[in-house]
Amino acid sequence: MARSLADPTTSIEKRDRCGDLPHRPRVLLGKIGLDGHDRGVKLIARIMRDSGIHVIYSGLWQTPRGLAIGARDEDVDCVAASMMSNSHLVLVPRLLDELRGLGRGDIRVNVGGIIPQEDVATLIAQGVARVYHTGTGMDQIVESVRECVRERTELPASAPPSARLARLLSLASAGQVPASAPLARPRRVIGITGAPGAGKSTLVAAMASEGVRRGRRMAVIAFDPMSPITGGALLGDRLRVDFNAVDEGVFYRSLAIVGEDYRHLDTLIGLVGAAGFETLLIETVGAGQNDVAIRTHVDRTAVVTVPGMGDGVQMDKAGILEIADLFVANKADYAGEAQLMRELLDVASGREIFETIATQGKGIIELYEALVERP
Repeated sequence: MARSLADPTTSIEKRDRCGDLPHRPRVLLGKIGLDGHDRGVKLIARIMRDSGIHVIYSGLWQTPRGLAIGARDEDVDCVAASMMSNSHLVLVPRLLDELRGLGRGDIRVNVGGIIPQEDVATLIAQGVARVYHTGTGMDQIVESVRECVRERTELPASAPPSARLARLLSLASAGQVPASAPLARPRRVIGITGAPGAGKSTLVAAMASEGVRRGRRMAVIAFDPMSPITGGALLGDRLRVDFNAVDEGVFYRSLAIVGEDYRHLDTLIGLVGAAGFETLLIETVGAGQNDVAIRTHVDRTAVVTVPGMGDGVQMDKAGILEIADLFVANKADYAGEAQLMRELLDVASGREIFETIATQGKGIIELYEALVERP
């Protein structure tokens, strides 16, 4: 019987394969160069997630520098870089050099793709840990990730500040932050929440880019759900930021939680502020009607809505809409926007409503000024 094109090309049992390690493995998965195909890398991401790994997916068309910045800020155990453009002998050495220049030359780099066998020894000699070819078993890939995990310790004072911050955030999210670590709240801490698919990540990326354009030091903490079954997570929010453009202007950290487990969030906020970032945007997991905990940790809360989220009765229900300091009607080019605006006006009670099309940058400047610049 023919298989559906949607079926995975390789099957693997969904179970936690990493619970015995010192911490959940963190892997930055990225495609370097001009390769525009991502079906294979997405399959690998899902299988890693279903094995208990935290996978940060950075998307297509990554530069070596953008991938290295992501690896540093995400404090990953491993970079898994894939390419199919026959540029591995140029791009991979650049990635290794960038990691060393950012103070994280210790991060392991695994490379996959169409790589001639005669080039493998060259890549290994340059510092690549593993080279994988088409047909490599998923169990081998998971085992290579397990090999990367080491006990986390605070980085030395000589390490670059952003690298030190990234490691402190890792320790703090596990409740292990050193008592000597400085804490200071940023000038403005903004919470962005709303239902899954409302466009929160794209809005956050657009606002962060606007802050960089204005000379602000911007930081983002983006939460995604952790599997209650395997402990794994697929962290894909950072791919909305064009790091080829903002470079180090935005410090971006992805974290996985179960439910609204924000017990360490105030410490994370304090670490970001002490590192000199004046504005912190916090993106919540896709929220339901009763997900309201973020409001106790931030200065202002924006609730993102989209056309088609429900009728007026849904709007009137108590919960997430009550915590909004302002509303964002995103995807304003979608059918049903006029009805959404009417219903928001009914429940807003004078609170501001901003219409945006985040994918086009429309309404972003007004929203940024209201959330970040306004006293």
